[in-house]
Amino acid sequence: MTNIKTVRIAIVVGEPSGDQLAAKLMSALEDRFAPALIQWSGVGGERMAKLGFHSQFPLADIAVMGFLPVLGRLRVVLRRIRETAQAIISLKPDILLIIDSPDFTHRVAKRVRGALPELPVVDYVSPSVWAWRSGRAAAMRQYVDHVLALLPFEPGVHERLGGPDCTYVGHPLIERLAELRPSRSEIELREGLPLRLVVLPGSRKSEITRLMPIFGLTVERLLKMGVEPFEILLPAVDHLRDEIEQMSRSWLVKPTLVFGEEAKLAAFRTARAALAASGTVTLELALSGVPMVVAYQVSFFEGQLRHVIRVPSIVLPNLILGRNVIPEHIQGECNPVQLANSLLPLLTSGPERNDQIAAFEELDQRMATGTQSPSELAANIIAGLLNR
Repeated sequence: MTNIKTVRIAIVVGEPSGDQLAAKLMSALEDRFAPALIQWSGVGGERMAKLGFHSQFPLADIAVMGFLPVLGRLRVVLRRIRETAQAIISLKPDILLIIDSPDFTHRVAKRVRGALPELPVVDYVSPSVWAWRSGRAAAMRQYVDHVLALLPFEPGVHERLGGPDCTYVGHPLIERLAELRPSRSEIELREGLPLRLVVLPGSRKSEITRLMPIFGLTVERLLKMGVEPFEILLPAVDHLRDEIEQMSRSWLVKPTLVFGEEAKLAAFRTARAALAASGTVTLELALSGVPMVVAYQVSFFEGQLRHVIRVPSIVLPNLILGRNVIPEHIQGECNPVQLANSLLPLLTSGPERNDQIAAFEELDQRMATGTQSPSELAANIIAGLLNR
């Protein structure tokens, strides 16, 4: 408990993932300040609403993805930026927390900082300045006082690029580590189970459309390479069920579709290896101890962006480890021959499989946050700024 009687906290999120982070952070802050003494304001989603947060407008107004959808809603988004900033300026909170979605939240923060130069601003989730547009780091110093980073290498990046103060508080997956991380006996048990491959072609329709045919041909090639009979588990999002079922009909091994978080984690616990689209799921697999091969393919236009992205890997565990222990196949290299060749050594005991499993133990250590959860560590820093 602090000596502040009433705390006015403005939070601005731009999409459902930010809503999840914010809800956990709200709970952690309420452990430090009596809930009745906190006045919440800003923009949030359903999870925040369950904790008593009243959003200035529905999150769906701005939670759009992709160039064309954003272009179609541009006037609405720009108006919401102005309205959100003006509302925060009028309320004069004690602190402003912006969470992810930098194209929206950072524009709000810039406007607010212009009118309230003494207001502390905290950015929860660093933009990917380590991958592209590195100049954003130094520019953020004008309107952000502290960055709460999800990845352990990000504080060093901000220091090198002249960005704001930055502290690693941990990835939200760390809060689920107990259910994700398998025991040594569970990892060994996988060796005696029927051969199971978990396949994750993505959660967006464009990813499914591009990767499902390639993954199906990869399965066919594994069979031709003499791999013993195996099962395929495919964790899927419900709204893409029809597309996935239709595209998997031609596969020589029909995948078993599983839905929901619990079913996905159960699939991870029994899988010998994984074939996955690039994304956060690769970190989830690594924390679950599942050796994997990562694939990704985008349109020709999007593929040209590779020339402005300056990272040695698109796989999060590789970036955190500082070396490419997980094979990745992008664009033209994302083909059945190369994917099958990389998967084959992971299905039996051998150096490639053992190297990944050993690297995952190192990953656990690099991402560890001690006895406190990421939301608790984030709340500590915010409370410190408020007390100042």
